[in-house]
Amino acid sequence: MTRKKKEEKEPQKIPMYDFQGEKVVEIETKRLRSFVGHPYKVLDDESMRLLTDSIRKNGIITPLIVMPTREGNYQIISGHRRKYCADVLGLKKVPVIIRTMPDEDSIISMVDSNLQRQSITYSEKAFAYKMKNEAMKRKTGKRRKTADGKLDHFRGESKRTVEIISDQCGDSPRQITRYIRLTYLIPELMEKLDIGELSFNPAVDLAFLSEEEQRWVLDAMDFAQAAPSLSQTHRIRDMSRMGTISEESVKEILIEPKKREAGQITFSKDQLSKYFPGDYSPEQIKIEILEILEQIFK
Repeated sequence: MTRKKKEEKEPQKIPMYDFQGEKVVEIETKRLRSFVGHPYKVLDDESMRLLTDSIRKNGIITPLIVMPTREGNYQIISGHRRKYCADVLGLKKVPVIIRTMPDEDSIISMVDSNLQRQSITYSEKAFAYKMKNEAMKRKTGKRRKTADGKLDHFRGESKRTVEIISDQCGDSPRQITRYIRLTYLIPELMEKLDIGELSFNPAVDLAFLSEEEQRWVLDAMDFAQAAPSLSQTHRIRDMSRMGTISEESVKEILIEPKKREAGQITFSKDQLSKYFPGDYSPEQIKIEILEILEQIFK
């Protein structure tokens, strides 16, 4: 005689408290999973140590946002750093808000939850914008039936997705497109961009090269012990477009002595600080100024 196994039902979660109108429950940390394709780095740096100390003293004040998975676990939408701190501190459970939403909405929420962080690298922002742009395209590009029964694309808004993202995030559509282009950089060049060994605008130029051509640039940078200027990357990109690029020609450009451009104008950050957010880097300020001038003199 065989016994029927009783189905194990998950015990009903009793809300601990309300947080901004949503119910907060406790979930075991072992059931939490990182968001698939999460573009933000979870680093054990000084800010993480400060967050760990804060959680040790005060607990997790802002609940994590999670979404149920088919396997019965939970995918983190917001709170990867808090989850990391909880693991460091040996916490078995953390407070969460459980939300159920379409995949596209979960990607957009995940990206938005971190995009306004003061400390964010170029690569993080690039892949975040790419994920959000693709999710919004899928969301607004769903098909619907027209009056005559044919399927048609439903866009919702006449704006391009990068323009909608621009309205929400503050960067211009052109700047968002540049960031997304950076995702075509090989990892080694992306790393140089993140650590300041390669400037933003030259990096965008290099992102239009093939992987092989980018590796030629990387080797030439190591050989010359220098990063390419914007005028140099323009020339390299032109050679690539015309099919005349070679490993040797890239190296020749990189070893050229860089000339100081005539008529260079400089401003101190203090002179410009009242016009830009306090966390803007000099490179971001320069990019914004150039974009404003381009709009004025179109």
